[in-house]
Amino acid sequence: MGWLENVLIEDKEVDNERLELTDKDSLYFLGPNLTLRHCTLVLKVSSKHLHILAGARFMNCTFEVKQELKNHDWSRAFLVGCQFFGRLSGCDFGYRCPQTSGREHGGIEACDFSEALLDGCRVHGCDTRTLKFPRWPCFTFLDPIERAPELRRVKWPERFGSVIVEELHTHPPSTKALTYHAPSVARRMGTTEEQIRAVIEKFDCIIF
Repeated sequence: MGWLENVLIEDKEVDNERLELTDKDSLYFLGPNLTLRHCTLVLKVSSKHLHILAGARFMNCTFEVKQELKNHDWSRAFLVGCQFFGRLSGCDFGYRCPQTSGREHGGIEACDFSEALLDGCRVHGCDTRTLKFPRWPCFTFLDPIERAPELRRVKWPERFGSVIVEELHTHPPSTKALTYHAPSVARRMGTTEEQIRAVIEKFDCIIF
């Protein structure tokens, strides 16, 4: 394997541009001190090739995720009025408890995930009423830590209860919402979408 090229996008403001982050032989660094406004970012690299640094701000941008983006930490970025398309799993957004340097700059508001597919994704430290979450077959726990005792009082199908619901209290205290993709989580938990939906329909703290 050859050397990867570092692509640095930093210390500037960019308006109304299309940025294609798709080269598998590059490492992309967004920030520090970067502001993008009304830009379209096309992402087709893995999370290890995409680094969002402290001070990166995305205002009214569109993210087109062309390959599944797994376990990516967006919590150093400030996102306002952005829209997401594509599949994201295990990603964190918003103002997460700043255990790691740079997270104090993170935040999220008025963003739209309704056209995205989210699985195991969390948003932190925000007013979730300003966000649009994807609908079924995705579903979103609101205030999962606060509502955990209530959610544990009912029977969930197969391993869903023991693996996910019983562990809601272990998420970072800043967690305000947690979204899953029903077909994917059903496969992992040995259950079905229909069995999951039959339970989540009982709760007003779950969006689907």
